[in-house]
Amino acid sequence: MTIISRNEDLEILLTVVDSGSFSSAARILDIQVAKVSRAVSRLEKELDSTLLNRTTRRLELTEEGRQFTQQVRLGLQQLAAAEEELKVLKGIPAGRLRVDAATPFILHQLVPHVAGFRERYPQVELELVANENIIDLIERRTDLAFRIGSLKDSNLHARYFGKSPLHVVASPEYLNRYGAPRVPEDLLKHQVLGFTDAPHLNRWPLSSAVTLRPTLHCSSGETMRQLCLAGQGFALLSEFMIMQDLKSGRLIKVLEQDTVSPNEREPVHAVYYRNTTLASRITAFLDYMSDRISLSMEDL
Repeated sequence: MTIISRNEDLEILLTVVDSGSFSSAARILDIQVAKVSRAVSRLEKELDSTLLNRTTRRLELTEEGRQFTQQVRLGLQQLAAAEEELKVLKGIPAGRLRVDAATPFILHQLVPHVAGFRERYPQVELELVANENIIDLIERRTDLAFRIGSLKDSNLHARYFGKSPLHVVASPEYLNRYGAPRVPEDLLKHQVLGFTDAPHLNRWPLSSAVTLRPTLHCSSGETMRQLCLAGQGFALLSEFMIMQDLKSGRLIKVLEQDTVSPNEREPVHAVYYRNTTLASRITAFLDYMSDRISLSMEDL
């Protein structure tokens, strides 16, 4: 087996471990499930060890598998770092760059600039991965993540991109039908959109401590935006994702004087681990996006 094919099998194994199943790994890597199964079986045969216990419902690492994958993860990271150092010497950003962010941030802030970035840096293999929750960068083999809100992980190095104000908004259709709240307590009489898996985001930074009970839940900020546009109630949304909606009048701000700013949900950072050399492709991406990302109306 060549080094390249061996590394491919190891990458497949880690994807199986991280995703939890052969089928999920195949979907992530865009390959057939049979290829995933063959790669794992090939490694187990060469190592003469069972790495994964397979049941009809889930996969579990054996003790041998746990120790092996830990070392494999470190080894592949070191190999990638060595390759990156050579590319840095050539002065050309290149290689895979996996960027994680919440769906609205990817759609409204990154996607519009992807074509320009790829044209300028054709040797960078860009991957945009949407996650609504905070992920472990190492576990997901992610180089860079955009985080909205105050940072809590001290192991992360961060570049501050600015802050994006929050607004309580609704569609003109909803306001025409039900009226606008005059004080935060009026929201208790209205339809309110909230998050399913992040209840802390349902506590809005208002001048009055109002306990809101969402009448409609969703898991994505972009889904919430679409529901709000469709006249389904009030939502608290970041300006970076609704600037065009506000300019066009598709969404209307309410309770502006009662929305507290600054607050801990406004900062936007790009984060990566301190214990790795900042790759030239990461620097190139951060520098390129820092000149183009618009977090508030003032940036336009």
